[in-house]
Amino acid sequence: MTATQIFDRLWNDYTQQNPSVQAIYDLFIREGETVENDHIAFRTYDDPRVNIDVLAKVFLEAGYVYKGDYHFEQKRLYAKHYEMDGGPRVFISQLITSDFSAYLQEEVKKAIDAIPAGLLNSNELIFSGCSWGKPSYEVFEKLREESEYAGWLYVHGFRANHFTVSVNGLKKHDSLEKVNQLLRDNGFRINDSGGEIKGTPAELLEQSSIRSEVIQLEFVEGIMEIPGCYYEFARRYPDADGKLYSGFIAKSADKIFESTDKVS
Repeated sequence: MTATQIFDRLWNDYTQQNPSVQAIYDLFIREGETVENDHIAFRTYDDPRVNIDVLAKVFLEAGYVYKGDYHFEQKRLYAKHYEMDGGPRVFISQLITSDFSAYLQEEVKKAIDAIPAGLLNSNELIFSGCSWGKPSYEVFEKLREESEYAGWLYVHGFRANHFTVSVNGLKKHDSLEKVNQLLRDNGFRINDSGGEIKGTPAELLEQSSIRSEVIQLEFVEGIMEIPGCYYEFARRYPDADGKLYSGFIAKSADKIFESTDKVS
């Protein structure tokens, strides 16, 4: 499977579930912009059957290489990022389940145990969504009390958590301030956790994102409204050697994760 085929499948699933993403993409196009993807991100658990290294296989086979790793102590996450010439970066994080309650660890194990064996060893895993079956809203709420990340992953499974517009590729809206204003003017809600813009030019990376839209999902208990996915925006700056910074900043990403938090 080529990188283009992988990203096309992921984008189609992502936009079908989250119409606001397609609406923002279309908004940029109407503004005369060319939308380039800076990176795409995934969430998973640290279980060796579905961890970062497992999800990364499909990208490594398509030509990606490992570039760096990151630790998020407050949210108890570990992440790696991968790159390929001409392709968007890939960021995959995993929950360190041993840092949580026995209840959370058991629910995660039950979910992964329910994934068909053939899927676990297949490149289809990353496209499979909630591959352990229909989720329970009660379990979702209990997991979310401990970790929003765990709750989101339990109900959404394996799919793109977000795509990211490269602000460097925009001409008219060439700053995060301009991008955020365009979004506000068109009724989209900005994630303001830690400020609307995370990072600084001095850190060589600025990021912002919309809040996840609310989607309807079928649970064992019936159809409920929960946060879906979100769209991110990133502007990168050149380092002392004139090369555009290509990594990520943990303290900024920590706040970007909160784009899927349930808010009133």
